[in-house]
Order: sequence, then C-alpha cells, then structure tokens
Amino acid sequence: MMNGVSPRLALLMRMALMLIAALALAGPWSVAVSVAGPVMVRSGQSIAFLGDSITANGWNERGGYVHLVVLGLAAQGIVVKPIPAGISGNTSKDMLARLQRYVLSKRPDWMTLSCGVNDVWHGPVNGVLLPQYERNITAIVDRAQAAGIHVIILTATLIGENPNNPANRKLARYNAFLRKLADQKNCLLADVGADEIARLTLLAHAPRLNKQLLTMDGVHPNPWGNVMFAKVILRTLGLNHAQLALAQKKWNVIPRAYWFHWSTMLSLKQYNSLRASAARQHCSMDVLLNKALGHALARLLSNTPAR
Repeated sequence: MMNGVSPRLALLMRMALMLIAALALAGPWSVAVSVAGPVMVRSGQSIAFLGDSITANGWNERGGYVHLVVLGLAAQGIVVKPIPAGISGNTSKDMLARLQRYVLSKRPDWMTLSCGVNDVWHGPVNGVLLPQYERNITAIVDRAQAAGIHVIILTATLIGENPNNPANRKLARYNAFLRKLADQKNCLLADVGADEIARLTLLAHAPRLNKQLLTMDGVHPNPWGNVMFAKVILRTLGLNHAQLALAQKKWNVIPRAYWFHWSTMLSLKQYNSLRASAARQHCSMDVLLNKALGHALARLLSNTPAR
C-alpha cells in the first residue's frame, strides 16, 4: 500500500491518466471512428440513377430502391430531385451511348451507376466482355466527373442467388474492377454485391418465396432486395444506424408499394357465386377478390410487426 492506495489501483489510475492525455493530444476525431459523418447530399440537390432494369424498376415501382433512397433522405429533412435513368436490358455500351441525353444534359449533382448484370448475363454475343466493359465504365465515370457530378459506383448484384454459379464467378471479376476503379477515381462505392452475398448467408435458413430471398426471379429485387439497395446507398452517403432506422419506418408504410401475385382455383359453383356477387356490387371479379384479399390481409397482419 502506498499512501492508502494499492499498487494495482495506482497502476490503473496511471493508465487512465495516460489514456485521457492521449485522447486530448489526438483531438476529438480519434473518438469518433464509430460515429457516421454528416450526410454528403444536401437538400435541393439532384441525383441521377443510371442503370438497367433493376434501376428502371427501382423507379417504376413505388417501393423500388430509387424511391426508397429519395424517401430515406427526406426522412432526414434532405429533399432531393431524382432523375430516373434506368432502361431495361442495358449494358455498359448502351449506358455510355445515352449518357449525355439521360444524365449529363440534366446536370445532376450526383449520379449512381449500376451496371454489370446484363454485360455478363447476355453472354459473349449480346453482352460486353470485361476489357470493353472496363473501357465503357471508365468513360462513363470520366465524363460524369468532368461535368462536375459526384459518382457513386454500385457493384453488380447476383445473377441467380448462388454466388458460385458460372455467371456469378464471371461477374465477380467485373465487380473487382468496379471496386478498383472507385478507388482510383475517388468515387463513392456502394458495394451492393458484397452486401447481397452477406445477407444471403445470414438468411440461408429463412423461408423462401418462389425459391428466392432477395429477388423476384434471381435478378430483380423483391421488397427485401429494394431495401437492401437503398440501405447500402444511404450508408454510403453517410446515414448512420439511427437515420436508417428512421428511413425504415417511412418505408414500412408506403401504400401500395409492392405487387403481390396470387392465384386460386375455383369450382364452377364457386365461380358462378363469385360472378353473381361481383355483378350485385357492380364491379369485376378481380376487383371483388382484391377487396376481399385486402380485408383478409388487414386482419392477418394486424398483430404482425413489420420487418
């Protein structure tokens, strides 16, 4: 014991003082490594979303990822103007050819670039081989940056929810190039491809809808997939966990956001009864069934929390 203080306690006190001194010398940034910085996008700016059918659907569907990004920013008080620039079937060759008309002429502040799936998926004839893909994507980024646009590169998502199939093994080389290019050109990188693989691993034992987890058909995002896209982009723009949680609350209550396709088989007696009931209500059988489904879903989901 020294002056009533044990050697162990004295050592701990000295270590604490050393830590405090080190933090003071290092400055406030040294303790902020786990805290997200300010959101990079400002209210009043515009974002062009360049891509293929994944991006086109991201705009055409109310619950698509383009709308989710815009709404997620709005939840933070950041109002941006979206410029939809996704066209189904496009490859890097197509996007480069229409870049001026669909993006540069609109003079956006930001541009997300989602490209690569069709370059691989469409094969060696209608797709784009890696060397030409690299030239096309580099040209898109160079031209956008020369116009003063901040570029966010998205890695490509899977072609079928199996990272090890031949198409995805090939696609991995395209994504490796995108990561390298983002670093070389000082672009933001939204690594949606890596996030998808990580999520599929976590959801390996989750119930599957039509054998898919994050897509409708192995490529195009389902509701979970659209949320994944939006969250990766928003994290890349600087949103932290609390801000993403606020965005999620807004997303959960978007009305009529997603199509849900369903079918049922009827007997002739049931068909005749349904048709007669629809006639009495002066509506089609489809309208009547959708009303009934809506009421049934409301009852079914009334005690089920949203994800």
